[in-house]
Amino acid sequence: MLRKVFLLFLIYFALSSIKTNATAEETSVVQGEWNPSSAGPVTAWTAPLCGKKKFVVQPFFFYNATRGYFDSSGHYESLPGSDWKNQFQEQLFVQLGLTDRFEIDGQVVYQQNCVKIDGERASSTGFGDSYLFLRGCALEEKGWLPHVTALLQLKMPTGKYQKANPNKLGTDLMGTTTGGGSWDPGFGLNLTKHLKPFIFHADFSYSYPQLVRVDGAKTIYGQYVNYDFGVEYFLPKGFNLMVEINFLSQGDMRQDGDKIPSSDIKSFILSPGVGWSDDKIQILLAYQRVMTGINTDANDSVIFTFVYTF
Repeated sequence: MLRKVFLLFLIYFALSSIKTNATAEETSVVQGEWNPSSAGPVTAWTAPLCGKKKFVVQPFFFYNATRGYFDSSGHYESLPGSDWKNQFQEQLFVQLGLTDRFEIDGQVVYQQNCVKIDGERASSTGFGDSYLFLRGCALEEKGWLPHVTALLQLKMPTGKYQKANPNKLGTDLMGTTTGGGSWDPGFGLNLTKHLKPFIFHADFSYSYPQLVRVDGAKTIYGQYVNYDFGVEYFLPKGFNLMVEINFLSQGDMRQDGDKIPSSDIKSFILSPGVGWSDDKIQILLAYQRVMTGINTDANDSVIFTFVYTF
């Protein structure tokens, strides 16, 4: 099924590139005069592509502090006593414009995990899982219609996911919360709409992890869905305010053919932020809070990111 979707995706955008000679400037005219620059939301995609022969670099710097945990029933439990858990995470997201309607993107993650449990401390550093994306413009913004971009994605298991060192208290496991060790293909849609002085963003993605052996057990993590919604409000002198909400829902996992009850994951995250931009660089400082969830850490995060276009 994935091969068929991927083939149709390539054929559609190859034909689109042949049929159109639209430049980035022409696209801007179609959307209207008002098209301010910004770093965009933290997690939600911005649907417009970077443009032909453009190379965009966007690093993210996260500090995540865990205040507690949402259990399998969704009940919140704070960390006991003097225990603590935090994480420093550096992400590098890059975009390469192949045509005005087609781009390839990638993301790598490096992180430092630190915990204190029952008076014992441990920390580890390493690469997390990586991502590869193919995006193509399906519809340019016109009138009341939003900008629509199709997405194919692949999560690659570049982070450590098994053979945990017991002395590291779990800090040496670097895979994603949705399932370390698995290759996760997926697809989705990105939407963006300008309504001066606001820009609205929404996206959806669906991923289905593949079979992986974790510490000897044949494991299939649950399929999962992400929804992101963001809005930016633009102020004078290049400033803007941003607020974003993110949803994740993942089904139960299976090990050696048996379904593991209450292993599903859900989360709802709220993130406000403030940004500043000019024609060459865009920056954003944001705060994220996990408001509720199931089988997920209750994190508070501070994020800084900037965008630079070559």
